[in-house]
Amino acid sequence: MAKETQLKKKIAKADIPYNVVCGIIFTVFVLICIFPFYYLFICTISNPKLVEVGRIILYPEGLTLKNYQEVMKVQNLGTATLVTIARTVLGTGLSMLTTSYLAYFFTKQEMWGRKFWYRAVVATMYFSAGMIPIYLNNKMLGLLNTFWIYILPGMVGVYNMILVKTSMESMPAELEESAVLDGAGYMTRFIRIVLPLQKPILATVGLFSAVGHWNDFFTTQLYVTKPKLYTLQFLLFEFQNQIRNAAQQINSEAEALGTASTIQPTSIRLTLTAIVIIPIMLVYPFIQKYYVKGVMIGAVKG
Repeated sequence: MAKETQLKKKIAKADIPYNVVCGIIFTVFVLICIFPFYYLFICTISNPKLVEVGRIILYPEGLTLKNYQEVMKVQNLGTATLVTIARTVLGTGLSMLTTSYLAYFFTKQEMWGRKFWYRAVVATMYFSAGMIPIYLNNKMLGLLNTFWIYILPGMVGVYNMILVKTSMESMPAELEESAVLDGAGYMTRFIRIVLPLQKPILATVGLFSAVGHWNDFFTTQLYVTKPKLYTLQFLLFEFQNQIRNAAQQINSEAEALGTASTIQPTSIRLTLTAIVIIPIMLVYPFIQKYYVKGVMIGAVKG
């Protein structure tokens, strides 16, 4: 026992340099990942003129909330926020429901034409009709300039469906067999047995779907012309293209009202970017505990 204890101590001492080097490397890596968000934040609370000339690097100067006050005056910002939140919540919820429901039936051997339909669905990951046919199809369905253009076309995610299907196939078959003996149908088994056991993978695909909905601006650019249906990301996209004109507009309005405005183009861009990315970043900690487990369950068939 004494020899084993001494050996463990020697191994522990030998690991100290390795642990120190790994700790330093990972600390530097974490700081590199965090710094862009830190820099973004300190720029939004610093003097706009100092930000414009590039003087803000490691710490804020001339602390002010003027940037946020000015950005709040941007036209359609409140409406775009509501549209984006509604789209993310509703789109993610429906996508998780339809994707998991489809995945569940693809796990059933008795499903008519199961292999054919599964391959047909998976083929859509690799083949597409193209942008113009898809646009015409959405137009004929009456989805242009409606809120549902954000929801219906992307309700089923094929990649997410494959992850959920793989996770469901790793469940013990006895769980459903016992429910069948009690007279439970497909919907009862799906809702009461299968879904409650799929929380990790559903949290994972839910994160994928939510981030996709929140960050999407291309759908608005293609199918929406009504300002009341613009999303935050599309608003940011427009500001990226017309940032200087937007700053001039805000400054002109301030002068007309007899108030001073120190807003600068860079400050508008960075502050609006912060407003757009912070909400979706706050969601991640709540589902982090499911994320790694869900990816592993969906990626490896047990």
